[in-house]
Amino acid sequence: MNGMLRGVLCRAEPRLLYMRCLSSAGGGSGSGLGSGGAASAERAAPGVTPLRPRPNALTDEIIRVDHAGELGADRIYAGQMAILGNGPLGKTIGHMWEQEKEHRKQFEQLIQQHRVRPTIMTPLWNVAGFVLGAGTALMGEKAAMACTVAVETVIVEHYNDQLRQIMEAPNPDKELLETITKFRDEEQEHHDTGIDHGAEQAPFYQAMTEVIKFGCKTAIAISKKI
Repeated sequence: MNGMLRGVLCRAEPRLLYMRCLSSAGGGSGSGLGSGGAASAERAAPGVTPLRPRPNALTDEIIRVDHAGELGADRIYAGQMAILGNGPLGKTIGHMWEQEKEHRKQFEQLIQQHRVRPTIMTPLWNVAGFVLGAGTALMGEKAAMACTVAVETVIVEHYNDQLRQIMEAPNPDKELLETITKFRDEEQEHHDTGIDHGAEQAPFYQAMTEVIKFGCKTAIAISKKI
């Protein structure tokens, strides 16, 4: 298990290399991009998602904070799997983790497409998420499920707030609306799974979930701005 812990904690975060190449080569005659910058780079790099116009302030904030949130959720389930993956809940946690990995992948694509600056707190959320998942899993299966319930409660509320903001915007981003709606429903499913697997029977359930909720809300507030 120590090898697995080291492997997860040392996992390199994706670097937006394609964006950096565009930034550094966009105007240089020796770069081969010339005035055709992004279009030429896109032809030279098949499979890279095309860039979009820079987003408005709301979309920028939503993508930044949701990318951070899904990174944290991915790491939480990674921590739970490191401890409980071979036990009775392994398959259940594994299913939720697979969905979280897909959420994270989608927001990493949106970050690149919209050229959104990720939060500078990414390395911290990476480690903190894993420690939270593994730490509660070490307390037992019910404590791990209590962690899931607390985290997913905050995420569902957060996504609902974002959906209202998007729908009230002058020009709602329909694709982002659909993405968040789908992810919100899957996060609600994770919350319900935690309840079904005895989260409320965990020792100090109320105190533990309130602390975790506070930490999640604080992370959201920070990730919106920096």
